[in-house]
Amino acid sequence: MFRRRKVPEVVAAVDLGSNSFHMIVARVQQGHVHMLDRLRETVRLAAGLDARDNLTEEAMERALGCLERFGQRVRDLPQGAVRAVGTNTLRKARNASEFMARAAAALGHPIEVIGGHEEARLIYLGVSHALADDGGRRLVVDIGGGSTELIIGERFEPLHGESLYMGCVSFSRLYFPQGRITETGWRTADIAARLELQPLERPFRALGWKDALGASGTLLAVERVLRELGWAQGGVTLEGLHRLREAILSAGDVSRLDLSGLSDDRKPVFPGGVAVLLAIFEALGIESMQVSDGALREGLVYDLLGRISHEDVRTRTIEGLMGRFQVDAAHAERVETTARGLLEQVGEDWEMDEDAADTLSWAARLHELGLAIAHAGYHKHGAYLLANADLAGFSRQGQQWLALLVLAHRRKFPVKAIEQTVPRELRPRLTRLAVLLRLAVLFRRSRSDVAPELQSLATGRNSVKLVFAPGWLDAHPLTRADLDRERDFLKVAGMKLKVV
Repeated sequence: MFRRRKVPEVVAAVDLGSNSFHMIVARVQQGHVHMLDRLRETVRLAAGLDARDNLTEEAMERALGCLERFGQRVRDLPQGAVRAVGTNTLRKARNASEFMARAAAALGHPIEVIGGHEEARLIYLGVSHALADDGGRRLVVDIGGGSTELIIGERFEPLHGESLYMGCVSFSRLYFPQGRITETGWRTADIAARLELQPLERPFRALGWKDALGASGTLLAVERVLRELGWAQGGVTLEGLHRLREAILSAGDVSRLDLSGLSDDRKPVFPGGVAVLLAIFEALGIESMQVSDGALREGLVYDLLGRISHEDVRTRTIEGLMGRFQVDAAHAERVETTARGLLEQVGEDWEMDEDAADTLSWAARLHELGLAIAHAGYHKHGAYLLANADLAGFSRQGQQWLALLVLAHRRKFPVKAIEQTVPRELRPRLTRLAVLLRLAVLFRRSRSDVAPELQSLATGRNSVKLVFAPGWLDAHPLTRADLDRERDFLKVAGMKLKVV
């Protein structure tokens, strides 16, 4: 048996943003979420990218110090109870893998990097759960340090989302260097933002929305400044943003920004954030916007609870892919059932858990995805689709593992691809999952509902022993021949296959 997750009483979410790191801790009682703790530190990870897009050691040390403090709060929580994700800066950093290993050690829990569309989905989930009413169709805007997410949705379901390469840190660095604020800089920032927004203006306006909602530190800071200066009675308005723009330009330098409600740590990135926000208002024709307390970390909590309670958006994503690419669902189910059966026999010896079981199931369902493109090399086509698609619910590592398993399910074992993309300590786990998937596909090659008569499956650290019912292999010579070839394929992966 593989290890099954227990439903934790306390969960936590950590958002490694480009400007700030956030953490929330919540207790789950009878399906309701009660916030216990909130922590936030300004880290400015995006400001630590050098000219080659590598994180500097100084920036990493700032981040690791923050995560060690966060870790003191959540290190004792069970594995699976904490979801931590990195966003735009870690998507961009060339040395992200080096930092991630150190960061996970500091926090005491795994950290994933998520793509822009997944970030948008989670932000919308967090905002929608923070609202007291169901409302109608809504636009959600989140301006982070390195990216901006815009999502249109209804209730808890996003309909369309985009992630744009503009944020309060990146725009402040590019267009207001050393804190200097000029008309030319602002005009250049506005043009850059409008160019980013141009492709989505028509589709977003065509979808339409009833209410506009903002999330993140930039929106909260702008709302607070406008309210305290008396330039807006509640929320953010276009008129208030124009007045704020003039006030920022009049200051001429962030060191001279003296705006009621604006904190000192927000000042260096405030001009870039306001420039992005004003461009969004003007491009999409927004007159006013309310601000929500919910954001990415709240979305992470609700997404984590969905996974635990078997309402996992990733399952819907897999089913959607199967329908879109006309995957043979009956055969996919045969392979999945066989793969899960094999895992049940070896899960404890190979230290597999429910996360591994889910990954194996999804790979089994999608192993023939590439047939929609061509039969020749279809495992390669399927792997490419999975590696490059926007898959709701999946982190970049999650997509990578799915793609590698589909690539590895037949023919030559992709040892080099695994070595190039998977950390050394995780390669045995992925290799073992690939072996189970390969065997399941091989056993179901006839596409029959009759399963092979396998009496036992024994495993060692790098070995697999299959024991069939007496005479079964003699009656199925094709399977015997396949297993003989499989022995050579697995030898390349360092796995020994014995068949009795």
